[in-house]
Amino acid sequence: MAQTDKPTCIPPELPKMLKEFAKAAIRAQPQDLIQWGADYFEALSRGETPPVRERSERVTLCNWAELTPELLKILHSQVAGRLIIRAEELAQMWKVVNLPTDLFNSVMNVGRFTEEIEWLKFLALACSAL
Repeated sequence: MAQTDKPTCIPPELPKMLKEFAKAAIRAQPQDLIQWGADYFEALSRGETPPVRERSERVTLCNWAELTPELLKILHSQVAGRLIIRAEELAQMWKVVNLPTDLFNSVMNVGRFTEEIEWLKFLALACSAL
């Protein structure tokens, strides 16, 4: 790497931020740490709650091939009380918990959702797929 004459400035909040990230990663035990980390910091940059799971929700997501009440609970906690969520963001959350894309598309079609989704309506329709 090339040396520069400019000093590197490290923000004082960086160590705390990295410590919180490490704790969340240990709690979540993501299958794809790089993707999970990207999602985590992207959510932080947007001022949103990063994707984290509580200890009681720690399960092996890679074994899930179908929608379960536990997965809906995880998605609901990630939405964090918002009434409206962007379709792109919800699709990413859906992907992170390894749910089938065709099920997501089906719920989107039945609900006639576009780019902005009423979360509780989506959740109710997803519950009907259980």
